[in-house]
Amino acid sequence: MAKKKKVANGKQATFEQALQSLEKIVAELEAGQLGLSDGLKRYEEGVIYLRQCHQLLEKAERKIELLSGVDAEGNPTLEAFDDEAMSLDSKLDARSRRRTAGKSAGKAGDTSDVDESRGLF
Repeated sequence: MAKKKKVANGKQATFEQALQSLEKIVAELEAGQLGLSDGLKRYEEGVIYLRQCHQLLEKAERKIELLSGVDAEGNPTLEAFDDEAMSLDSKLDARSRRRTAGKSAGKAGDTSDVDESRGLF
């Protein structure tokens, strides 16, 4: 199994560092000045950096929080982003409920601006 590349201080490279290293490797490979064995070695290193970048992006996506509404004091309430847990229909329904709740919060009992049909118009 391939080892993860480390920066000079022994820690795992940040996304920016890994991306910069990957870009450098791509430039070297595109220049065509490396021999076959050196090119393969640099390619393998590039794959490691690419995987690391992908893993760091996935980790960052999991930390995204969605605004789910506001509490009584007007502070936003957040919920963890879990893209895999909701289907597209569930996301549509949740978004519709948030929008409807926001509109009706200012107009108690007035539902004249709420579209009951699921059509475009």
